[in-house]
This record gives sequence, structure tokens and C-alpha cells, in this order.
Amino acid sequence: MADVIDYTIHGEEMQLVEIELDPGEGVRAEAGAMMYMGDGIAMQTGTGGGIFAGFKRMLTGEGFFITSFVHEGSGKGHVAFAAPYPGKVVPLNLAEHGGEIICQKDAFLCAAAGIDIDIAFSKKLGAGLFGGEGFILQRLSGDGMAFMHAGGTIIRKDLQPGETLRVDTGALVAMTPSIDYSIKFVGGFTNALFGGEGLFVTTLEGPGTVWLQSLPFSRLADRIAAALPQDRNKG
Repeated sequence: MADVIDYTIHGEEMQLVEIELDPGEGVRAEAGAMMYMGDGIAMQTGTGGGIFAGFKRMLTGEGFFITSFVHEGSGKGHVAFAAPYPGKVVPLNLAEHGGEIICQKDAFLCAAAGIDIDIAFSKKLGAGLFGGEGFILQRLSGDGMAFMHAGGTIIRKDLQPGETLRVDTGALVAMTPSIDYSIKFVGGFTNALFGGEGLFVTTLEGPGTVWLQSLPFSRLADRIAAALPQDRNKG
């Protein structure tokens, strides 16, 4: 059973989540996500499930380690995690979604201790190779709170059985495991060459819930790179 944690989300466009812990409670996050922590918080870094789990994460582009923050003092302890770029922190109670959420590898921010964090390999051959954004998914399972980060504005879509939604690959933040997903080619040479949406889109089919972001980091990075001055002396 996951720890029951309290939290406060601060900010508007550059949000952070501050977790309040009772003695013995903890929270897990990707290495490097922590912003600050109070006295009595002990930081423990591990693979999140043994050496195999660590190597499995590395093979999909994730860090080898997961960091746990446990309150070993008295009274209330606090630890905060900041969003890496403009957007929203999205709190999700896994117990309200069947005990499991699937999320993009870059969307996970932190989760209560006791929630299992694993890599959910794509069931469609080639999805991780041709999805444009690197369509690698993480599985969060348990009965506590998990926190995602979404770039720009977060949009929730509840899909009915058989209802489909086609989205830019990087726009997907998270989904319930009942959603069927696949990567499909955007037909037509002119679409691929001039469409500006990449060669592949993600098709999501209900029933279930999906969370989308309006500003995938890859899109933001592309705009920043395009605005940088070019080296005129190069070549």
C-alpha cells in the first residue's frame, strides 16, 4: 500500500509540488527532480527494483536510478519537486483510475512511496523507434498519489468504447491502461514532406481517459533552436 501524502502545488506557469510527509513516509522521483527538502528528509538512491530494473530503464532512455525521499525526523517534513519547463503539475490518484496509469517517460515527476515505477514497452513494433518523440511509456501502479508534468495547458479527454483520437506523439502525457494505442503513418507524400506534424501520429482508442499537453518539450526545444543565431564562420 502506498504512503498517504499531502501536497500543495505552487505557481501558475512554472509550477512545483511540495509534498508534506509524516515520520516514516516517503516519495519517489527521478534522480535530479528534487528542488528543496527540509530537515529530517533522508535521500536514498536505488534502481527501483534491482539491477535489471536499472538497466531496463537505461535501455529506454531513462536514468539508471530512482531516488526516494523518506522523512526520518519528527513532526512534518517537506520536499519539493519542480517542473523542468513551463507547464502544469498534474496530480493523479491512482486508486481513482484502477490502480494504474501509463505515462510518457518525460512526464513523470514524483509519486508516493509504495507506487511501483516500471517501463511499459510499446506493444506496437517500432513505436519507440519511429514515433518522433521517442514513444517510450512508464507504468505507475499502486493506490496512492502520482504527479505528472505537462507542458503548456493540460487537457483531459474521456473516450467512449470505440472512440478514437489521433494526436501528435509528443502531446500525450498519460492514459489509463484500458486505452489502446498505436503509432500510425500519416499517409501521403505531401503530408510527410509539408505537413509539419512528423511522419507518425499516435492513435488512441477508448474506453478510458487520456491527458494531453499543448506544449511538448520537443516543440519548445525546436523553436528555441531555430531562434538561436547561426555560426556564420562555420563551414
